[in-house]
Amino acid sequence: MAAPLTYSLIATDLDGTLLRGDDTLSDRSRAALARAAAAGARHLVVTGRPAPRVRPLLDDLGSKGLAVCGQGAQVYDAGADRLLFSVNLDRELAETALGKIEAEVGQVYAAVDQDGVDGLTLIEPGYLMPHPTLPAVRVERRDDLWCEPISKVLLRHHALSDDELATVARGAVGSLASVTMSGPGTVELQPCGVTKATGLALAAGFLDLSPSETVAFGDMPNDIPMFEWAAYGVAMANAHPELKAVADEITTSNEDDGIAVVLERLFPEDRSQ
Repeated sequence: MAAPLTYSLIATDLDGTLLRGDDTLSDRSRAALARAAAAGARHLVVTGRPAPRVRPLLDDLGSKGLAVCGQGAQVYDAGADRLLFSVNLDRELAETALGKIEAEVGQVYAAVDQDGVDGLTLIEPGYLMPHPTLPAVRVERRDDLWCEPISKVLLRHHALSDDELATVARGAVGSLASVTMSGPGTVELQPCGVTKATGLALAAGFLDLSPSETVAFGDMPNDIPMFEWAAYGVAMANAHPELKAVADEITTSNEDDGIAVVLERLFPEDRSQ
């Protein structure tokens, strides 16, 4: 008889956490997730990437379940290829927020993730994608960013660090939007009150699972709400200091299969077979 599960839900960030720097998933990580699934645990991707940028990875994993996308703004059903939940960032508020930030720091460069399962990532002139492998469409002017409903805005500055830009942005936008930092070169504006924790809570509710049954893995400050919601939070060795400070455990880096290291311990191989 199999041992009772310690955790029934495994919530993983993607970039800098489950994925290696080249956007691939190692054989060891695949095997560890498969072992956990065989023991009855559910794997839930919880990422800042929008649903269209997550779909290929879920296809590669053979996942037909749920994923939390867009920093919690979307709950995506891979099996049905539809959004069970989505919330948009008001485009007028987004424009106003950008203006307030630029009043403080000068020009920033912006991109947006459009809402929907086929939404595009649009980037204005001067914006450099932090993940060059992810598809994006360059527009001619900023006004073109607002042509369709959006889930978030991504920001970059030519001189400020991510931490500096995020700090200034929080002070400038106030309650107009939530500001998150989700990776190198990735400061984001999203709907107020939306976090990875709100999206994870919704998805876990669909699965009839609770925080006490959840172990979460991440690497950036945007994962802090998810760690606060889950029973146990594991930061990668390459994680931002703010996340390490609130983690229950620090594992090896994403390049060194840090998630697999923990899952192999939580779901040991059954040697009785």
